[in-house]
Amino acid sequence: MQEFIWLIPLLPLLSAIFLMGFSSKLPPKVVACFGTGSVGLSAFLTCHLTLGYLKDPDLLTVTLWTWMRVSDLSANVGFHIDGLTIVMMMIITCVGFLIHLFSCEFMAHDKSYARYFAYLNMFVSAMLVLVMSDNLLLLYLGWEGVGVCSYLLVGFWYQHSSNGRAARKAFIVTRIGDTAMMLGLLILFTELRSLDIQILVSSAQARWQTGESMATLACLLLLAGAAGKSAQFPLHTWLPDAMAGPTPVSALIHAATMVTAGVYLIARMHGLFIISPHALLAIAFIGVGTSLMAAFSALVQTDIKRILAYSTISQIGYMFLALGVGAWSAAVFHLMTHAFFKALLFLGSGAIIHCLHHEHDIFKMGGLWRRMPITFASFLIGSSALAALPFTSGFFSKDLILLSAYQLEEFGPILWAGGLLGALITALYSFRLVFLVFFGPIQTLPDKENGWRISLPLIVLCILSLVGGYFTLPLNNLFPIEQMSHPALWVEVVSIITPLLGVLIAYILFIKVPTRVPKLLTSPHENILSHFLFLGWKLDEFYDRLLVLPYTRFTSILLYEPVDKLYNAVVLLNQKLHALFSLSQSGRMRWYVVSIVIGFIILLGIAITIPKGLSQW
Repeated sequence: MQEFIWLIPLLPLLSAIFLMGFSSKLPPKVVACFGTGSVGLSAFLTCHLTLGYLKDPDLLTVTLWTWMRVSDLSANVGFHIDGLTIVMMMIITCVGFLIHLFSCEFMAHDKSYARYFAYLNMFVSAMLVLVMSDNLLLLYLGWEGVGVCSYLLVGFWYQHSSNGRAARKAFIVTRIGDTAMMLGLLILFTELRSLDIQILVSSAQARWQTGESMATLACLLLLAGAAGKSAQFPLHTWLPDAMAGPTPVSALIHAATMVTAGVYLIARMHGLFIISPHALLAIAFIGVGTSLMAAFSALVQTDIKRILAYSTISQIGYMFLALGVGAWSAAVFHLMTHAFFKALLFLGSGAIIHCLHHEHDIFKMGGLWRRMPITFASFLIGSSALAALPFTSGFFSKDLILLSAYQLEEFGPILWAGGLLGALITALYSFRLVFLVFFGPIQTLPDKENGWRISLPLIVLCILSLVGGYFTLPLNNLFPIEQMSHPALWVEVVSIITPLLGVLIAYILFIKVPTRVPKLLTSPHENILSHFLFLGWKLDEFYDRLLVLPYTRFTSILLYEPVDKLYNAVVLLNQKLHALFSLSQSGRMRWYVVSIVIGFIILLGIAITIPKGLSQW
């Protein structure tokens, strides 16, 4: 297996470089072949690696070369393969391949077809480096790589200034978390003298006692980095605006892979976080708080992609909740199932947008279930999994998280109740979306059903969203065994009934008696509450007043600082002298001759008088 591991991240990178270098000379079919084919080959190699790992589940570490060696700092370009790595690689390459195939048709008429696939392949390569790294320095390289690619893809249609603003916002907000993460890495290296993940975790457990302040500080800084990348409070505000990018980008980067990087980081460093109960409790409360905040915002949105964006923030909150209560396997399980059904929903929304002349407003859709049957089935299955209805993949993973939260000794019932309320709201906004888009009168006539390159990924993801909950993840040797007793029967019954209740409420409101739907759910600007939720609890406005406006005012003061007046005076003096001397250029020959004669007389006088003065002196 070791012979080809390095090819898995290299193939998409080489394809990206090739497409960047020859984009203007390549026909679209060749671009699609290289862009999609390279990720397909990586997916094939990953599947082969997975089969080998399942037969012989031993840890595999491959060191390619020494990247740098300075004093105690030694970093290799090396890969560490275990069960968690296998799961992440399968998601990145296999779901990534389906999204690339979808993109071949969705982006077919775009003028920057090659540039799109180059950016997308560069992202896949960076994400693979992130999850395969055996040390935190190489992981951080992939971490920043996916951030750069996200910036490029969010602002892909840079002709519109709003897209550029969204890309800059995503880049800057996530950099806040990345800076905190870098400080955390510096603390870990200073204290433990290593950035190799396995050595670092072992050293931390040997040196630090449970609850030690330095361990907690390092964990909180890593948590800040994870919150920024995974769009958790208070660094979640960039994700809804990131929907400015192409829809397949939203499916791959902002639903299935990049936004789960923070979850992966905490899961990978679980041996360090176990030392800090305070950090784990912070993760749990950030997760459940973000989940509720985003779910209520999704409830009043009108843009189909923004609904899914807030839904992504909410579902990653569940993953953070699982991490915070020590349910490591449950968090990774939900990460996998979420990748299936959320990629399905985003691609389904892309198919709708593609056929409805780029319409995003769900209140301008309707009656599509007959005209777009494959897309309807995709949305129905994806929304059922998102709402955690029984026998879908989302049911198994989310139910496991809620039961794990309930059994936490301290704050368990509170966290469980918060997660349960989030499940109710999730079911309500999920089927609000389904009923408004696919039922009722047709508002916008769609084109014919999409082609096979759009339909095939939807069908495959439908299957995965249904059966993904039955997968057994190879994580037994990685995470400590979670001691779980069987909860009371009523706890399980309530956990199952709650999402069904949300679907029933949505059916009554939007199908049975649509005339009695509260204005809160149909008109986001109807009242103060709906407007408040529609604007994401006005956190953007709060950040603008707290950070952006003071900064811009401070810079406006510095723009006219006193030091500048000196340089401006020099500029003004030169301008005046230039204006004065330019008066001598009149274009009249007599004036030029007189000026030359006068100048000659002055110079002659100076030449005669200066030697006399020197001799007297």
